[in-house]
Amino acid sequence: MLMRKVPGFVPASPWGLRLPQKFLFLLFLSGLVTLCFGALFLLPHSSRLKRLFLAPRTQQPGLEVVAEIAGHAPAHEQEPPPNPAPAAPAPGEDDPSSRASPRRRKGGLRRTRPTGPREEATAARGNSIPASRPGDEGVSFRFDFNAFRSRLRHPVLGMRADESQEPQSRVRAQREKVKEMMQFAWQSYKRYAMGKNELRPLTKDGYEGNMFGGLSGATVIDSLDTLYLMELKEEFQEAKAWVEENFHLNVSGEASLFEVNIRYIGGLLSAFYLTGEEVFRIKAIRLGEKLLPAFNTPTGIPKGVVSFKSGSWGWATAGSSSILAEFGSLHLEFLHLTELSGNQVFAEKVRNIRKVLRKIEKPFGLYPNFLSPVSGNWVQHHVSVGGLGDSFYEYLIKSWLMSGKTDMEAKNMYYEALEAIETYLLNVSPGGLTYIAEWRGGILDHKMGHLACFSGGMIALGAEDAKEEKRVHYRELAAQITKTCHESYARSDTKLGPEAFWFNSGREAMATQLSESYYILRPEVVESYMYLWRQTHNPIYREWGWEVVLALEKYCRTEAGFSGIQDVYSSTPSHDNKQQSFFLAETLNLLPQDEHPHPAAHSFEVSGFLTLVTGPSQRP
Repeated sequence: MLMRKVPGFVPASPWGLRLPQKFLFLLFLSGLVTLCFGALFLLPHSSRLKRLFLAPRTQQPGLEVVAEIAGHAPAHEQEPPPNPAPAAPAPGEDDPSSRASPRRRKGGLRRTRPTGPREEATAARGNSIPASRPGDEGVSFRFDFNAFRSRLRHPVLGMRADESQEPQSRVRAQREKVKEMMQFAWQSYKRYAMGKNELRPLTKDGYEGNMFGGLSGATVIDSLDTLYLMELKEEFQEAKAWVEENFHLNVSGEASLFEVNIRYIGGLLSAFYLTGEEVFRIKAIRLGEKLLPAFNTPTGIPKGVVSFKSGSWGWATAGSSSILAEFGSLHLEFLHLTELSGNQVFAEKVRNIRKVLRKIEKPFGLYPNFLSPVSGNWVQHHVSVGGLGDSFYEYLIKSWLMSGKTDMEAKNMYYEALEAIETYLLNVSPGGLTYIAEWRGGILDHKMGHLACFSGGMIALGAEDAKEEKRVHYRELAAQITKTCHESYARSDTKLGPEAFWFNSGREAMATQLSESYYILRPEVVESYMYLWRQTHNPIYREWGWEVVLALEKYCRTEAGFSGIQDVYSSTPSHDNKQQSFFLAETLNLLPQDEHPHPAAHSFEVSGFLTLVTGPSQRP
């Protein structure tokens, strides 16, 4: 020991230190330790401190962030997948991506963290969109919109064939007709109800409703992507100006988590990815933050209603239930809120929903429609691919596609659920119509809702990534279900479909009571037509779509907008005096003229007449 080498030092113990010397030595060591730890904790909260303990991350390609927050590892060996949502310059601007080769490597959303003045200056000079990570001011965050746009497989606008080289004059006329319908719906809303949530065309005024918590302008925000994609430039600028100047978030009512998410947040996210306009990104993030209290439940399964005033989760009674289609239809938007804000809390909330659903026992592999957010147990065994359940399944397959086919959890959940649906719910009527029944504790209700008619398109969309031996089967099944939904339209006097239709008492694909005979401008049947037409290019789906256009014009168009009707089996139906915001967002939604459905259609729920009835007759 060192002290043994000191001249004149005589050890007083086997350790070489006298008692007073031991005391002084220990005192010195304790002071040194205190000084070191004190200095450590007094250092500023910054990335420099993190680098002392955390290994640096040097690679974040493509959709790595989206893949990671979805709860799975990205496939680094593969080519970076296409982006989860499209973007393009404002209408009228040149899009450099339109000149790019369609075979260029496709990246995705990228997050970078400048670590010094030089890097920060470089980031500032780029065409990026800065944002602060909530609660972590020490980390710089940016979304590189131009890089994102340059990696698109196709430009958003300008996809249709050259008008002068397109011989199908009928197709051009149909395209213009659908565009005129959108213009008429928008202009009627602007004239009589601008800023209100929806238009009442018969009384020529606006309607606010009680499910948006005081938020206004649902039709404005729902229409943004459709106006942009139809190149209705003036109307789009009107809608954008309203969002900038009049869309306020300081509201205090109780709102439906589901409706606010799909109409407002979905609409704002779509508009941002299409244009890169900061106002849409910021409004989407701020609104998303107002929804977070809905998740403050014992299980993390959100309640259906959130109070904007108290921040509570509404309907907070032990016996209340959360609905599968509502808490299961947040994943797409919330992943993008994390991607655009840097705040991981959005992704964590929806990742926890997946965790709960994976752990809970499912009867025969089926997902019932009601779950207790308190106990985490199913409340009743009612299963439906229509209302209460529908979009949960849709979001699974679209989460798989949005992730660049890396979200294996979503893929497995989707195909497992589809197999159970086919085993226990799928039926064929005596007349040969294939339908998906509803299941109540083992007893089938032999009916389909209009909302369930999206399933034909969903099954077609997922057929490509099914097991090889199942692909042809799923394509055939998708066509059969879509044909059944078409029959529900064809068998009515108005050629529009009822809210629900049955297969019993010798009547097939028809409503059996007046309370199920109404049509409220829903898009689900047209959505399946569109997917089947894109996949097969069978002209029958375009023809069916045009039949719906003619029926809407004849029975739903009024002097001041479009209205739902109360009885599809009456040749002189009464109107319900409501132009639903989703009529502009989905039913009339323009899609780009390429092979695949446009992922920008907000909430990734795509439907639309314009491409269906006027799109390219040949595969591109």
